[in-house]
Amino acid sequence: MIPQRVLVPLLLAASCATGSAHGASHVFLVQNSGWMEPFYTDPGSPYKALVTEVVEAAMAPDDALVLASFNQGLPGAPSPHALLAQKGRPERDKLRATLASLAVAKKPGSSTLADTDLGEAVGSAIEGALAGKPGLVWLFTNNRNSPNNDQATARRNREFYQLIHEGQAIRKALAFPLKMPVQGERYKANGLMVYVFAVQPQGVRELDALLASGRLQKVITEAPARLKPLDQDTVRLIPASVGNTPGVRYSVLPGGRLRVEMDAGHHGTPPATNVTWRLENAMYPYTISSARIDAQAVLAGGAQPVLLKPDQVRDLAPGRPQPLASTLALPVANVPSAWSLAALQSAGSAHVLPGRVELTLSQQKLELSGAFRQRMAELFPGDPLPDIFTPPRDIQGSRAALPVEVRLQYGSGPLLAAIGGLFALLAAGAAALVAGTRGRKAIVTIDGQPRTVHTRAGKRTPLYDAAGEQVAELHTTMFGHTLANVRAGANVRLGH
Repeated sequence: MIPQRVLVPLLLAASCATGSAHGASHVFLVQNSGWMEPFYTDPGSPYKALVTEVVEAAMAPDDALVLASFNQGLPGAPSPHALLAQKGRPERDKLRATLASLAVAKKPGSSTLADTDLGEAVGSAIEGALAGKPGLVWLFTNNRNSPNNDQATARRNREFYQLIHEGQAIRKALAFPLKMPVQGERYKANGLMVYVFAVQPQGVRELDALLASGRLQKVITEAPARLKPLDQDTVRLIPASVGNTPGVRYSVLPGGRLRVEMDAGHHGTPPATNVTWRLENAMYPYTISSARIDAQAVLAGGAQPVLLKPDQVRDLAPGRPQPLASTLALPVANVPSAWSLAALQSAGSAHVLPGRVELTLSQQKLELSGAFRQRMAELFPGDPLPDIFTPPRDIQGSRAALPVEVRLQYGSGPLLAAIGGLFALLAAGAAALVAGTRGRKAIVTIDGQPRTVHTRAGKRTPLYDAAGEQVAELHTTMFGHTLANVRAGANVRLGH
């Protein structure tokens, strides 16, 4: 086990390693306070095995981690206590060996089991191990938060609640309540909670990428319960059926995205079409008891309202989609014209413009589902910490967006006309060049004697009389000849 005195340097070193341009940062916090006694002493406890598998699933080869135990920090026994810090995914055997020696912690110089401080552990991970930089903080806990073993658990829970919901560092928080019945020598437990907190926007992207990969779901099959955010991507809008209109063709792509193909030569605003959607609640375990819905279509910097029927949500529970009818018209005022560079480059093919349908929920009221409350009561009986799932009162709206792929079909006419014009311009330029460089002849009469002068466009030719004195200049252009600087009294003219 790593000595406690090197905890801070290890955390700082790990944060420096994870600050590189590649790989994510992970801090895994494993609770070993007194309330966790059955998870350590039950011979059949899968606790350490679960931690091992989650670490293996969560980390990519170029990620970095700090693995630490935590309870409550006291003089002589700091918490969290680093067990392992390295760049790159640790081998499974190394993780097992590291966790094998981990036991229930006791207070310094006493046989009393250590207490728990969840907020201290998470705060230390964010400010210490990550040093405020992006990353993911994982928390394995039985949900008992009782520093100094006091009974003011409600106040302690509120502090933890505020850290998650009101803190600016944590941008996304998920919880996985797991059934894990264990019987120890002193206590027994029914469940375990695995939290993951995404720190900073980059941490959110890393968590989303992990969930999209499916690696974590192979270990934890329970659906994650969302703690934060509750005002973004709270619903999903999936097109179910869509009609076509003159000059506009609609189709639904895999993944529920909408594709719109438009004839760019279509004049005026395309007629609106009827679209039926499935509105899905993406905020497990919350039910949207009521909300008002507004929507708009956005394309090329323009926006057009989308008429919805109904425009209210009632009792929208996760997993139970609500049908939604709409009248959709795309804003086309800023679409590139047929003579634009984008259109000419796309002639004969499709020019793709990214668009979206934006959905706004206002006057939103959320309720924690009764089934989830019952499940939490079964897994963590008598523990008030599930109150952490109570939605903040200031969350009364949310936003969601459905990407729309708009493909503009431009004909070849403008391109062919442009090419023809270019060739005509080039031909005119070539003719001008030939005309300007070919030799020309001019007849000039000086003192009654006609002369033939060979010249070309743009040239100024001096003219002399029989005595060798300059009497004038012949200026030649593409359009003819003129005399200039004629000496006073000189007898000079063009032609015979």
